[in-house]
Amino acid sequence: MKTPRQPTLAQLRAFVAVAEHLHFRDAAAATGASQPALSAAVAALEEVLGMRLLERTTRRVLLTQPGERLAARARAVLEAVGELLEEADAVRAPFTGALRLGVIPTVAPYLLPTVLALVRRRYPDLDLQVHEEPTAALLDGLAAGRLDLLLLAVPLGLPTITELPLFDEDFVLVVPDGHRLAGREDIPRSELRELDLLLLSEGHCLRDQALDVCREAGRPDGTPVTTSAAGLSTLVQLVAGGLGTTLLPRTAVRVEVARGGRLATGAFRHPAPSRRIALAMRSGAARAEEFAAFAGALREDLRPLPVRIAD
Repeated sequence: MKTPRQPTLAQLRAFVAVAEHLHFRDAAAATGASQPALSAAVAALEEVLGMRLLERTTRRVLLTQPGERLAARARAVLEAVGELLEEADAVRAPFTGALRLGVIPTVAPYLLPTVLALVRRRYPDLDLQVHEEPTAALLDGLAAGRLDLLLLAVPLGLPTITELPLFDEDFVLVVPDGHRLAGREDIPRSELRELDLLLLSEGHCLRDQALDVCREAGRPDGTPVTTSAAGLSTLVQLVAGGLGTTLLPRTAVRVEVARGGRLATGAFRHPAPSRRIALAMRSGAARAEEFAAFAGALREDLRPLPVRIAD
C-alpha cells in the first residue's frame, strides 16, 4: 500500500503567509521567499491535499471555502511546532525543567538546606522535586525512571548506576549526660562490643552501616541491639532517656543532639568509622554532564559542614 504524501512545514508556512496577506508579493516580502517559490509551495500543498486552497486572479488572491478552514488548522500546526522547538530548547539548556531528586531519611534533614539554597542561588530555572524514601525504594525509582538523581550513602555496587561522591563523614557516639565515654575524643572501636546500642529499624541503610561498624569492632552478631526506632530523632530521645547509646553521622549531630537534651557525644580514635555520601544517577543518563556539574557545585557548598569533601 502506497504511503500518503505528507505536507511539509515549508508548504504550510507558505500557505499561511498567503492566507494572511492575500497577496503573493506581500507574503513573499514577509517570509523572505521569492514569489515563484511561494507560489510553487502552495501549489505543491494543494496537490498533496487534493484540493484548491486559493483562487488566483490578476489583482488579488482569495481563499476557497476549504482554504479558509484549513488555514486555521495550518496555523495551529505551525504554532504547535514552534512550541515543540521552544520546549526542546528549554530541555537542551542545562539546569532547567524538572529534576526529581531522591534522598534517604538519614541525609534529608541535614543536607537539604544546603541543596535547596544552592538551587535557589545558582539554578533558579530548575524545578527541583524532592522525594524522601529508603534506599531500596530510591533505587527502584531510579531504575524505573520515576527519579532522576539520588542523594544517599554509597557504595551501592551496581553496574547500572554511576556514583558521584560528595563527602565522607565520621560516625559519632551519642551517650546520655554523665556517661563514662561522654566528651572522649579517642574512643576505641572495641568499646562497641559491649555497649547497649540503639539502632534504626530494618530497611534503613544507616542501620546496616552501624552493624558493619560493630562487626568490624568485634561485636558478636548475637549481641542484642534495640531496633524499635524509625528515625534518628527517636533514637536520640531514647538515648536521652537512658535506654542506651547510638551512632550518628556527624552531619546529624548538631541538629539531633541539640534537640534531644541531656545528651553528650564522643569521637572515635583515628581512623574513625565513617560513611560516604554521593549523588547517584543511571549510567549513561542523558543529563550526565549536568548532574556532574551539579555534584561539583554541591561539593563546594558542603565545605562548611564537618565532613571530608571527596575529590
